[in-house]
Amino acid sequence: MTYTCVAGLGVSGTAVAEVLAARGERVVVVEATEGERQLAAAAELARVGVESRFGEMALPEGVTRLVTTGWPPHHPLIDAALKAGVEVVGEVELAWRLRSGQAAPWLALTGTNGKTTAVRMLTSILLAAGRKALAVGNVGVPVVRAVGEPYDALAVELSSFQLHWSSTLAPHAAAVLNVAPDHLDWHGSMEEYAAAKGRIFERAGTVIYNADDPEAARLAAPYPGAVGFTLRIPRRGEIGVVEDLLVDRAFVADPVDAAEELATLDDIKPFAPHNVANALAAAALARSLGVPAEAVRQGLRDFVPDPHRLAHVDRIGEVDYVDDSKATNPHAAAAALASYRSVVWIAGGLLKGADVEDLVRQAAPRLRAAVLIGADRARIAEALARHAPNVPLVDIADRDTGAMDKVVTEAARLASPGDTVLLSPAGASFDMFANYPARGEAFARAVRELRARREHER
Repeated sequence: MTYTCVAGLGVSGTAVAEVLAARGERVVVVEATEGERQLAAAAELARVGVESRFGEMALPEGVTRLVTTGWPPHHPLIDAALKAGVEVVGEVELAWRLRSGQAAPWLALTGTNGKTTAVRMLTSILLAAGRKALAVGNVGVPVVRAVGEPYDALAVELSSFQLHWSSTLAPHAAAVLNVAPDHLDWHGSMEEYAAAKGRIFERAGTVIYNADDPEAARLAAPYPGAVGFTLRIPRRGEIGVVEDLLVDRAFVADPVDAAEELATLDDIKPFAPHNVANALAAAALARSLGVPAEAVRQGLRDFVPDPHRLAHVDRIGEVDYVDDSKATNPHAAAAALASYRSVVWIAGGLLKGADVEDLVRQAAPRLRAAVLIGADRARIAEALARHAPNVPLVDIADRDTGAMDKVVTEAARLASPGDTVLLSPAGASFDMFANYPARGEAFARAVRELRARREHER
């Protein structure tokens, strides 16, 4: 009998343990943190015969397989398993192996940024086409819970961590949205990070890539017949944009002489160039499964964006306040900054080893001012000094829960009518907040308080 050790009592780890226990397998979970949530999960697992061990990072004796849910290869537990010859797989890889004979096709996508938006757009399109579909993977629903259910298709968001531990994954179609430096502390180098992203293509039935992104194009180059998506006029075999139309020249009967309109730019929300790219990727994945053009249009119209992604909070004194707290790396912040003409930029956090030089250099013409927060704000300040020395800068050293009030107050002071105060931090939130939603919610609260003060002053 297989004896599986599961690394961690998070959402995916708990799901893996439950699914394997239901199959009659012996399972033990190893968890470092003995917190309230973890203890509650362990109690639930104990009811189905799963043992949980806290604190110790030793590989349990007799284990024949280790399932990891995002732990890096250099973690002591994983290192011990690899040295002992124990197979290490990720939750996604396990889910792939557990599929039934009539399993739903997987439409998989990855990228440094835009993954969740694109996978939810894809799900909305599939639903509009009358397909029973679900968004799974890095979007929050463990794939291992969905593979036994009767879906017509699974829209699978995959992180570089999940792809690193996947070896037999063969989706019906796979897309790479973009590749830019991120999670280098986990992978060790940009080369290893990009290689992990590229694994999504290895056994895919249809390869789909962002033709405007050099690294995505490089990863797709070895695959004949790969389908590109572009913000330019599409060539044969591509999906792209003609004036205000999304146009398919790939999944049509005659890609040489024919094209099919899929949607308009007005169907995409919130409108921004990177969101158009997300919509094109989602459309390409859906079209690979035979979804008609009218369902693409309706699905994009029905799509409701997740919070903290270019979310318009308020307009106060002809200044817009936008929450893009999900921008946890420079590539995401660059896309957000490119969407506005004149920006008071709120930035900072944990940069995770990423470089901000190109981000600041490109954004400099759009910056009216900057307000910096978080652990790595000095690195952004140094880049601003080099590339935007005339941009007014406010450094907020506070780390307490009220820091965002001061941040928004300073940003409002610096803003002029027509400006956008943009929270697009380019870094992770954990130095000051529980997560990026908490950071975005703090920003929104501070904006609401700013409005209340302004109205009281009238």
